[in-house]
Amino acid sequence: MTLFGIKNCDTVKKARKWIEANDLNIPFHDFRVDGLTQDQLTSWVASLGWEPLFNKRSTSYRNLSDEDKSDIDETKAIELMLANPTLIKRPVLVSDDMVMVGFKEADYKAWFKI
Repeated sequence: MTLFGIKNCDTVKKARKWIEANDLNIPFHDFRVDGLTQDQLTSWVASLGWEPLFNKRSTSYRNLSDEDKSDIDETKAIELMLANPTLIKRPVLVSDDMVMVGFKEADYKAWFKI
């Protein structure tokens, strides 16, 4: 299991703090620093679909060209998220067979059965 995100993201900070407070040993992968592969992102999209992962409320999205913002489909979304990792909603919690996006304490409690 791994928690993916960007270390200075407020929501990622909340998730990491919750994980630490609950004595869970989950490695953190900063995809801005450590990178993200197309295979990783494609597997998340296969699990969730691209829409839950693609952050249209981000500054990165607002800074995209009108051409980039138009006609977004799965392939284009993956390309844009790989080129601009801050377009990915965070954090992304990944286990062998599950992917969760965002942080809500109730969802994390259910995931970890706490």
